Amino acid sequence: MTEEWSLPERPDSAEFVALLTTGGTIASSRDEHGVSRPVAGVGVDMDGVVVREVMSKDSSALDLADLDAIRTAVVDALAEDGCAGVVVLHGTDTMEESALYVDLFHDDARAVVFTGAQRTADHPDPDGPANITAAVTAARSEQGVLIAFGGRVLPARGAIKKHTSELDAFRSAAVPRPDPLRWQPVAGVRVDVVALYPGADGVQIDACREAGASGIVLEALGSGNTNALVVHAVKEAVAAGLHVVVTTRVPFGETSPTYGGGGGGHDLLDAGAVFSRELRAGQARIQLAALVATGATDVVVHNSFA
Repeated sequence: MTEEWSLPERPDSAEFVALLTTGGTIASSRDEHGVSRPVAGVGVDMDGVVVREVMSKDSSALDLADLDAIRTAVVDALAEDGCAGVVVLHGTDTMEESALYVDLFHDDARAVVFTGAQRTADHPDPDGPANITAAVTAARSEQGVLIAFGGRVLPARGAIKKHTSELDAFRSAAVPRPDPLRWQPVAGVRVDVVALYPGADGVQIDACREAGASGIVLEALGSGNTNALVVHAVKEAVAAGLHVVVTTRVPFGETSPTYGGGGGGHDLLDAGAVFSRELRAGQARIQLAALVATGATDVVVHNSFA
């Protein structure tokens, strides 16, 4: 099992926090019809904070090329003399994916803190300003890649958005952090997520394989279970060279390949699937895409999720 990786000590001579904007609700306003839309620029004026716009997009519209761009902007900011840490303003819909992506390659002592908002910037009582303040504070004092949101500062690895609208929207499982990967861009890598349900068959898995996917993440039932039709499709996908990773639709708890009977987790394991013990589908997809991009072997993929 991979041991948790420790970051080096933070430098003492840092001066400013780089705040990178990417869009999202925190940088949105409502039009005359009540529709939230991202706007260019964020009105942040804080001592010791330097604002740079990376993009202005709703996070639900981001693709893997955008994640590459965010990660590159983070690295560029940390390379500047006097940078104490980085804050990334980001939409909440896919914050957990982007934060994990940066975390997978992060080998710096300084913190990268993702934050955003549930309420638009023009709301009578916006939550963005408090989240930004908490994120800047964490960027100056903490380590690793974090999410600061709704009064909590959480590790990026294992994070999920647990509520669509509550201000305290995120939770994170205690998942050990492995060694950082050697960075390679993930744009162009196809990894699909297939949600499983009672009566599911192999049609979606077969379609992903035929579409050229390098990997598939199964959002399975319970502790990682399905039925015999899905197991058969997984076996064929693995034989065709795809990585198949099993997660669960249950919000928290470990997956476990213990059930048999033709469609249980043990049968998926026998078919060649790898179990993601703690990462849920969104983050498991990002980790698998990063592993594929770096040319990871089957053994490395297995160990990274185990």
